[in-house]
Amino acid sequence: MRTILLAVVAIASAVGFGQQPAVAYTAPWCAVINMGTGSVYWDCSYGSIEACRPNVLAGNRGWCNPNPYYAYQPVERRRHRKR
Repeated sequence: MRTILLAVVAIASAVGFGQQPAVAYTAPWCAVINMGTGSVYWDCSYGSIEACRPNVLAGNRGWCNPNPYYAYQPVERRRHRKR
């Protein structure tokens, strides 16, 4: 009986505290690399086009493209007071 109770407590703590949803990081720019067989590989890990260009220009026969799955965060505009 004690082992069953201990097993239930261990499972409940593992499920309740240890499991967190996975968060995928997507960057706003992708290096689209031509694999040579008519297929392309999208490497979407670049924060800017300047970071993407060296990978493409290094002989990878590709181009930089905006990530179609990136969700841009809205920019918060400041309100100016009238004097």
